[in-house]
Amino acid sequence: MRSIWNGAISFGLVSIPIKLVNATENHSISFRQIHLADGGRIRYRKVCEIDEQEVSAGEIGKAYEEADGSMIPITDEDLGALPLPTAKTIEIVAFVPAASIDPLQMDAAYYLSANGVPAAKPYTLLREALKRSQKVAVAKYALRGRERLGMLRVVDDVIAMHGLLWPDEIRSPEGVAPETEVTVRDAELDLADALMDTLGEVDMDSLHDDYREAVEELIAAKADGRTLEPTAADDSGGKVIDLIAALESSVRAAKEARGEEPESEEEPADAPVAEVTSLSGRKRSGGTGAKKKATAATKKKAAATKKSASGRAPAKKTAARSTKKSAGRTGAGTAAKKTTAKADHTKAAAKKAAPRKRASA
Repeated sequence: MRSIWNGAISFGLVSIPIKLVNATENHSISFRQIHLADGGRIRYRKVCEIDEQEVSAGEIGKAYEEADGSMIPITDEDLGALPLPTAKTIEIVAFVPAASIDPLQMDAAYYLSANGVPAAKPYTLLREALKRSQKVAVAKYALRGRERLGMLRVVDDVIAMHGLLWPDEIRSPEGVAPETEVTVRDAELDLADALMDTLGEVDMDSLHDDYREAVEELIAAKADGRTLEPTAADDSGGKVIDLIAALESSVRAAKEARGEEPESEEEPADAPVAEVTSLSGRKRSGGTGAKKKATAATKKKAAATKKSASGRAPAKKTAARSTKKSAGRTGAGTAAKKTTAKADHTKAAAKKAAPRKRASA
């Protein structure tokens, strides 16, 4: 890999010659501007505003623009002569826990390569010291005309450096958080935790840029004169949803994606079955299938009842015979009592009727 900067790491009184190499690369697909009428390339030409002549890169320098528009030329020599200890040195100023670095400060990443055989021993010493301490080094360095802040850490067997933004370059998040007071219930937090547990961890190497792949496929299709079929977009944004239902659905979908069986919402096999009695004059929405099942269940129950009743029939008949005999023995006495009571009732009625007849005579 080609180095973009040569210098040294200043580790107290130890100096480690190093080369700075880009640790990342941009895979984004870039487009050119064209003239829609004829497809001609549109280019930006660098033209001097005074003589309106196009100038080459070798004729272009740097300058600082004053408030009144006047330019103050600044050369590379001027910048190189600045009394900065970090002009060609990565100066370590402290060792801190990695957790103390705000990820918002993270910028570009570089690999630091030992420059020459003499640099191997101090380079390895710093690398092993960082490993054993489980800390990162905070350093200052100058690159592309400005002093920057960096963080040194170990990646495999290499010292890597992350460019950091200065603390005053991090904007305050004031006014970004929701202004409306929102209450989150424990049930919602429990479902969110369940979703996090279900999604689990991911192999970072398995992640890739789907958009870039789609653009590459589009370019290849157009180059071959083919037309790609548009895919339906997932229009799930901007809708008011039931948060609990959405979390539950997300948990089920995540489990299915991981090949896990989602929890069944059906009743267990030994659950009690409710009997359904149809009401006359009232329509039911169960359908023909439900009616057939209810009828079959009723018939089955009736058959069981009949079978049970047939098994108890002899006992019932014996009880009936006994009752009949008992009634036969007591029937005569009961009839005599009824006759006597009837005669008494007739005599009483005659006595009451006699005075009425005399009064009428």
